[in-house]
Amino acid sequence: MLRSQFEEELEKLHNQFYAMGNEVLSQINRTVRAFVSHDRELAQEVISDDEKVNSYEVKLEKKSLEIIALQQPVSQDLRTVITVLKASNDLERMGDHAVSIARATINMKGEERIQEVEEMIKQMGRDVKNLVEATLDIYLSGDAEKAYEVAAQDEKINDYFDKIREAATQAIRENPDAIIAGRDYFQVIAFLERIGDYAKNICEWVIYFETGKIVEL
Repeated sequence: MLRSQFEEELEKLHNQFYAMGNEVLSQINRTVRAFVSHDRELAQEVISDDEKVNSYEVKLEKKSLEIIALQQPVSQDLRTVITVLKASNDLERMGDHAVSIARATINMKGEERIQEVEEMIKQMGRDVKNLVEATLDIYLSGDAEKAYEVAAQDEKINDYFDKIREAATQAIRENPDAIIAGRDYFQVIAFLERIGDYAKNICEWVIYFETGKIVEL
């Protein structure tokens, strides 16, 4: 394969990864909106669309392994393929957690809700979406220094987790009828926190792609 053709193949990998990232971003945005607005139809849409995310990952994995087997890339070319292979797995996990939130939305029946906690979850979801979006932006730009800054935003997500858990626990003490909703709140914020962790993983892969160094942020 000519070098120009090989570079085209790598560019296709990048583009497919970014398209997958945008699909996951949409999933996160919709699943949080569905949960806080109690929209089961939107939640079901998120679940149905998970197949798109899975399909992207399968195609990216197949193409990445094909390039490694047939082209035997070295140096930065190899880092490109490994980055896409690993980071696409992180995106797929984000999609799985978005689906789990959607399922929690559908499972909630008519139990007592805690408005204050749901507003905090809405804010947490917004910042998780922003973190994932920033992660995709640095993937496109290949800015390793910016990757450190973006990864640090995960601390804000962790803070949300602690504050919401505390607020929900206190609300349940005051109103035991909300205990079932509280269980779902704890699950949802755990899923959002994990999405933040996977976004941070992708920042690590961007740094690896640009520098060849494996770091833990």
